[in-house]
Amino acid sequence: MATYVNNLRLKEITTGDEDGTWGTSTNTNLELITDGFSLGTKQMSADANETFTMPDATTDATRSLYLKITSAASLTATREVTLGPNTVSKTWIIENATTGSQIITIKQGSGATVNIANGSKTMVVTDGVGAGAAVFNANPTETGGTVTSVGGTGTVNGISLSGTVTSSGNLTLGGALSGVNLASQVTGTLPVANGGTGITSFGAGVAAWLGTPSSANLITAVTDETGSGALVFATSPTLVTPVLGTPASGNLQSCTADGTDEVGFRNAPAVGTKTASYTLAVGDVGKYVQCGSGGAIVIPNSVFAEGDVISVFNNTTGDVTITCSITTAYAAGTDSDIATATLATRGVATILFISATVCVLTGNI
Repeated sequence: MATYVNNLRLKEITTGDEDGTWGTSTNTNLELITDGFSLGTKQMSADANETFTMPDATTDATRSLYLKITSAASLTATREVTLGPNTVSKTWIIENATTGSQIITIKQGSGATVNIANGSKTMVVTDGVGAGAAVFNANPTETGGTVTSVGGTGTVNGISLSGTVTSSGNLTLGGALSGVNLASQVTGTLPVANGGTGITSFGAGVAAWLGTPSSANLITAVTDETGSGALVFATSPTLVTPVLGTPASGNLQSCTADGTDEVGFRNAPAVGTKTASYTLAVGDVGKYVQCGSGGAIVIPNSVFAEGDVISVFNNTTGDVTITCSITTAYAAGTDSDIATATLATRGVATILFISATVCVLTGNI
């Protein structure tokens, strides 16, 4: 008597059976074996759990290797699909093609199950142990090996990239930036690179470039908006380094040179009152030194430059001595090289430096 205990439910002919029909039964078995490598579709008849049982020696899509499961109704919740009989041990690739965007749970007996998301495909295997049969996920997984490095080059929107992907650490790509249209291919705020050169235009409403100052300290840059070498801003900027303050207009009218005194000041800022011997310093240039009781002035050598000017005011009832330690000190209007000068009561003396070693004194001396 024939049996059907194998995993494809094929007819197993016993010895001596099928006289005259053995060939027909064998051909049927061969066709069913090929079904085990085919694609088949099974439809869930309702929005409910469903069982698909592989029949004995009869063509049925349940036997297919690739089993596509659809649904006649739109599923409203996760539904179970049981693969029978629970004695079949077999591999399936199952596609959840049901409607309703629900998960289907593949089971065989009371054992483990596998969930397949809507639209996904999963390889499963059943153990066919009977009532407690289980379903296992048989999708291939990586079990070992290490990617040490993958190198390569490429171009993204004109950016040439090269580098190496390693098995640890960060992905680092290097290369040259070329062929990028900053107007159409770059968005956002572009920072000015450190050390950038060759700026010739700032764009409308930002600033007007009128030339290149010969030095960075604005000494030779013009201060009136009319000559070359000026940078005229559309709005009044606050210059942080060096501290120049916030200009009231494009001509640097209220910028300061040292945080206190204006650039190009037209007054003579006070150095302070000296009541002891005081040696003039570079920071005194363009200012005046006031001498009080006991005050005296020393002009040092090789400290000042041509064109430097310092004034001294004797704010006492006595004379103040000015010691000329500089190499040559002329009294204005004479050819005399004086070693000292006497500044009279309430007198003012102005010292003009011709060079680092030569000066001229004029005033009440």
